[in-house]
Amino acid sequence: MTYENMPVRLRHLLAVATLLSASVISASAQRTSVKKPVPKVVVPPASTVKGALPDTTPPAGLPIDGVAAVVGDQTILISEVLAEANRRRAAGADVKSAADMARLESRVVSDLVEAELLVQKAKSEKVEVNDADITRSLDDNQKKIRAQFKSDAEFKAELKNAGFGSLEEWRKMQSDLIKRDNLQRDLIQKLRRDGKMTAVNVSEAEVSEAFNTNKERLPRKEARVGLRQIVVATRPSEIAKKRARAKADSIHTELELHPNDFETIAKKESMDPGSRELGGDLGWNRRGRMVPEFDRIMFALNPGVISPVFETVFGYHIIRVDRVQPAEVKSRHILIRPTLDTADESRAKRLAADVAKQWRGGASYDSLTAKYHDEAGAEEKTIPEYVRDSLPEAYRNAIEGKKLNEILEPFPIADAQAGANKFVIAQITFLDEAGVYTLPEMRGKIRAQLSEERGMRRLIDSLKKQNYVSIRYNPAKQPVGPVQP
Repeated sequence: MTYENMPVRLRHLLAVATLLSASVISASAQRTSVKKPVPKVVVPPASTVKGALPDTTPPAGLPIDGVAAVVGDQTILISEVLAEANRRRAAGADVKSAADMARLESRVVSDLVEAELLVQKAKSEKVEVNDADITRSLDDNQKKIRAQFKSDAEFKAELKNAGFGSLEEWRKMQSDLIKRDNLQRDLIQKLRRDGKMTAVNVSEAEVSEAFNTNKERLPRKEARVGLRQIVVATRPSEIAKKRARAKADSIHTELELHPNDFETIAKKESMDPGSRELGGDLGWNRRGRMVPEFDRIMFALNPGVISPVFETVFGYHIIRVDRVQPAEVKSRHILIRPTLDTADESRAKRLAADVAKQWRGGASYDSLTAKYHDEAGAEEKTIPEYVRDSLPEAYRNAIEGKKLNEILEPFPIADAQAGANKFVIAQITFLDEAGVYTLPEMRGKIRAQLSEERGMRRLIDSLKKQNYVSIRYNPAKQPVGPVQP
């Protein structure tokens, strides 16, 4: 799909995300142990990005500002149109001539009018957005963009060159854009829930036509694989558990004598790398964030009270609750893990081999998972279609040359927290080689997209009839200067 063929809202979101960069490359998500993919953004230094900040200066002879359109009681300024057009150029819109630029600006005017209609409809429907969500999105955008530059000074200098007086001014503009996008998104969701925006039927002929028209633009299909797995963790021996419990009991005795030293003792003794340097601070947590045993104790404690020693799959814990508010608790903890050795790892490896044997012999996957899968780990039980080259090396090696539905030999993956290996027994549930997408593979996505676009078009056309809209800016009739590369 080309940039120009994207639905209005998707184009606008793309422009927002690429405000300061002409080339933001999303790296394939890497998983240490096939967890939910976390995108890693890799951005070249600003010095290597041609036009890293879009030029928002209008061509010579074009008025710096003026009214581009009026929607209801709101105006859209020419400066907004120019800024958005330049953002889209930075995002990859193809502009090679003054005529191309005029066509792009005309699309921008139309899109901004439609976005304003949706925003006004959202307000009339009493749709509200969460300020915390906007702040998180803004912070994420800023971090990705800031990563392009060597220093804060260089980043702020580029902002100034782009016409922003300060970082705060840029954040305000970005915040407004994100808020408008969220309003439009939440409006569509509300209208669907309320039955005010129904799906539009799309015929098989229309799906085929859309596929044939766009198939040359489709990227090549990457090799993909799907798995379901059982992850067997290395568990400590009973002797190691007794030693760890004795140490936890000793620390608890010390805390009873010196309860105000919790943070100091946590920094010294806790074996939780994520909270140790913070004095055991776990921040605010709602129910369900921790394993059940931890949740039960944490939400039963009053502020300032130190819990007894208790066990989870991670080891032995001592909790102190610092603050409580409705549905949330702020707490600290000290974790003492039993030590693991090579004998423990060998025992886990033998268990994994036995689980694989049971599975191949016809044992139920669900029953094996319930009995043996490491629920405390972050590994998913089911990994649907996933780009093969993005899998961790251990997984790629294990599936090499294997067939659909084959149950693999157990293979190790690192358990960084425990300082030992876990063992994975996996079955290949989906296998697809690299190549060209076919119509059957794309049919569902194309149908859904066409239906959504037509539903959006029906809604916007209806809003245009219900509201005052006046477009007053025609880029094709304006004097233009040369288009900058």
